[in-house]
Amino acid sequence: MKLDARATKKTQKQEGAHYTPSGLAEFVARHLAAVCEVERPFVLDPAVGDGELLLAFGRALGRSCTLKGFDLDPVAVTNAKARLREGLPEMVGEVKEQDFLEFALQHRGDSLFATPGSFDVVIANPPYVRTQVMGAERSQRLAQQFDLYGRVDLSFAFIEGIADVLKDGGVAGIIVSNRFMTTKAGSQVRERLLSRFEVLHVWDFGDTKLFEAAVLPAVLLVRKRLKVPACHPRFTSIYSTGEPPIHQAATVYEALSNGSGAVSVSGTTFLVQHGQLNHGADRNGTWRIATESGDAWLDTVRDNTFCTFGDVGKIRVGVKTTADKVFVRKEWDTLPEEMRPEVLRPLITHHVARRYKSLPADRQILYTHEDRDGKKSVIDLASLPRTKRYLESHRATLEARTYVIESGRQWFEIWVPQLPSLWPVPKLVFPDISERPTFWMSLDGEIINGDCYWLAANDRTGSDLLWLALAVANSRFIESFYDHAFNNKLYAGRRRFMTQYVEKFPLPSPTLPASIEIISLARRIYALTPGDEADALAARIDQLVESAFGLAKEASR
Repeated sequence: MKLDARATKKTQKQEGAHYTPSGLAEFVARHLAAVCEVERPFVLDPAVGDGELLLAFGRALGRSCTLKGFDLDPVAVTNAKARLREGLPEMVGEVKEQDFLEFALQHRGDSLFATPGSFDVVIANPPYVRTQVMGAERSQRLAQQFDLYGRVDLSFAFIEGIADVLKDGGVAGIIVSNRFMTTKAGSQVRERLLSRFEVLHVWDFGDTKLFEAAVLPAVLLVRKRLKVPACHPRFTSIYSTGEPPIHQAATVYEALSNGSGAVSVSGTTFLVQHGQLNHGADRNGTWRIATESGDAWLDTVRDNTFCTFGDVGKIRVGVKTTADKVFVRKEWDTLPEEMRPEVLRPLITHHVARRYKSLPADRQILYTHEDRDGKKSVIDLASLPRTKRYLESHRATLEARTYVIESGRQWFEIWVPQLPSLWPVPKLVFPDISERPTFWMSLDGEIINGDCYWLAANDRTGSDLLWLALAVANSRFIESFYDHAFNNKLYAGRRRFMTQYVEKFPLPSPTLPASIEIISLARRIYALTPGDEADALAARIDQLVESAFGLAKEASR
């Protein structure tokens, strides 16, 4: 569906105004109408846009209903009214220029003044606007009004509002970003959804590119919870794959009607999976698709897990200067000698990422902290004349970072430093996003940049577990584990290697014969990278890792 002329890229980002494609609207409406048991339902779209969702639901229902829509955009309201009059001339209802969240607050809470929910059906594509775009003031107000915490997204407040305005037993079809299913920020949404609703079906549309925006959508079909036993929620996912197709389909939506397997849609192959929603023991646990074969695979892995990466050591994010143009350069030697800082250190970024052993660091960072009696301390500019001279030349830029000074720090400090005492320690390093796992060992005391994460072993007396982790992290096995355990990819098959995922990566016992060989091979690969021999040894590690986790017969030599 074409966006309204007012919905520029800027307003799209600020207000989350990405209108619903007609095919997706029809998909949501069809499944929502199938679970609507009210003869003449009262139906709401809280962010009506051009009216596509209400239009699709009225057609899918096939019987009389009353429609209501809210939107803050007067042009959208006018367009929606016209489309609904033309497309559903027999329907009763109204579209209003009004803030749904203000309306929802009238229905919130258990006080005598709260209005009971009045809608039988809600069909919605709530705005997707994150905290940093909304601004602190608006975000804090929404958090207080809707009892939210952490990184508040506008869609989180809409989901709470939808629960407030629905009648008990009312049903909703909600289009959301799939990020909430696996991120820490989404834990409160997962808990609220399972507390306030009976989840009937979840569809994760993955990287099907249904929207122009870089948002991976999901559809939730829910019923406002009654005091009855909950059903077993169904979960369907579809992601691009390199597997050969076994089915053909004209559209992504048609592909979902087939059984599980690889489906070709207009030249792109997608893997469709059907199973049940699994969120672990807690209501705020991450959501993943559970299938009989997938759960059996994970059970085998758990039975052969000695510890996790999080047990080996804390996963940390790299440094963030918030003024890279000042602190980070490739060619410091082009500066006059009297301006070249004394405290430069090699900096590792995702630009030099390579499995097992990175490319050489191609830039240096002016590091404003040092180790003093085992503690991180700010450098003394008085004893570093060239560093002081250089920083003073950029003082206006650095002092513009008012948040640094307001936090009690000195004007020239980098914002997120690392502990200098950990510089010489072996570190497992990896970028935030990559198509295939890309982990390497840092042995030369490099500083790790904020576009990467790193792990140093708690036990400094030996590094075998770290080398074992390096091999497992780069193995074919970990790709399968990621997809089974987290079920979350970005576009083009890329995976996001966040702390909450990597800390759960499993390790086999280091005393197993297979593990001992894996550790030895990992060290050899590091020494031989790059080279054909290193690649051949990595293939051998793939076999050994699967064997160590009980997933294959003992790998042949």
